[in-house]
Amino acid sequence: MTAIPEAATVVLGATTTAGAVAAVLLARSRAAYSKAAASETARASSAEDRETELRDELRHLVTARLPAYAQHLISTHYPIPGPLSSRLSETEIGKLIENVLAQFAEAILTQRRRMDAAAWSAVRGTSSHTQSVANRMQDVIDELQRKNDSPELLNAFFGIDHLNEQMIRHLQKAAIAAGGWPGHVRKNTHVPDVVTGAQSRLHGYERIQIVSNLRATNVGIVGRAAEPIAVACAELMANALEHSNDDLKVTVTLLQTDNGTVSIQIDDAGTGMTPEERARGARLVSGEGAHDLLLTQLGDPPALGFAAIGRLVADHGFKVSIDQPSPYNGVRAVLSIPPHLLVEVDERTNPVSAMAPLPAPPPRRPQRSASHAAPAPASGSDLPQRHRKQPLGSASAQPAPASRTPDPDRAGAIWGDFQHGYTAARTNTESKDAT
Repeated sequence: MTAIPEAATVVLGATTTAGAVAAVLLARSRAAYSKAAASETARASSAEDRETELRDELRHLVTARLPAYAQHLISTHYPIPGPLSSRLSETEIGKLIENVLAQFAEAILTQRRRMDAAAWSAVRGTSSHTQSVANRMQDVIDELQRKNDSPELLNAFFGIDHLNEQMIRHLQKAAIAAGGWPGHVRKNTHVPDVVTGAQSRLHGYERIQIVSNLRATNVGIVGRAAEPIAVACAELMANALEHSNDDLKVTVTLLQTDNGTVSIQIDDAGTGMTPEERARGARLVSGEGAHDLLLTQLGDPPALGFAAIGRLVADHGFKVSIDQPSPYNGVRAVLSIPPHLLVEVDERTNPVSAMAPLPAPPPRRPQRSASHAAPAPASGSDLPQRHRKQPLGSASAQPAPASRTPDPDRAGAIWGDFQHGYTAARTNTESKDAT
């Protein structure tokens, strides 16, 4: 009988021990489960946070960074925001996002270049075609000038002639900026003739005062560069005229340095340029990147003058700078012609430049023959003058007229005198060629 209670005691003890072990195991299992659940919750929370972080980064890319990048490609004044998370930028996802930005920029630039090339092509084709029409119009105007002796009609034709010349200049610079050629081929031409020829193409040319300090009277520009330099010089003088008051003069000084370079220095008394305008203008006229310049980078309406100068500088090898102030607190532009674009011009075989304004005979005698044409007007005349028969810059060389307030009627009459001389001289030249 005693064995049964002992057995029961053993069984009870074993059961109690098993229960205790089970309780311990259950507790550990619950702890492990809780830890696993907490870890899973933490992982889920972390994954959700990462998803939220990525979603925010992508939203920032689409709503802020890509639009800002598109604006930055138009103007560098627009900044590009960085990523929201610096940690994410170091991951593969961050690198993919930056790659998206790069491909986006390349796609935008490719499309802009394609559209811009089409726009430049349209500008080039339209301006070149219209320029050829304007040149034919010039021939018609010249013929009308030959056939009419009425001073009143001649003055009207001369006014139309001058307006047509200004239109040709605007078409010419547009064609050049778009990649076209200047449209004229010149002979080797005296430097002063290139400058006075450029001057005569401008409205308000009487405000320009030319002073020559060249050491020799026979220094000229090779034919292939004569017209490009004339175009660049005209645009620089036009810029000086447009940015200064009508009662202020523009001074053009011709200089020759010790290394043989000839400089055309243009000073105005305008308001000058802001640092931003100066930097932008200097970049355009330097010729750097001139062949990759986008039309949309030139403003609205496009500022084609500096763009045309940059094209000519890149193609012909002279230099232009506009980053100096003038003595009159305006802008000083300097066009430098290197020695390899200069040549000695024999005045016996080439006494008259095809670009220079010719001397005018006395008014009131438009029917006068070329053989009796009067000598060049005195230095008090409003017409651009040439003085090559004596050393330029000497005491006897007369500067161009002083500045004055433009008078349209007087300017028309003066231009008429100029055209009289031009017609007479050309008729004389043609008659000699015919014989």
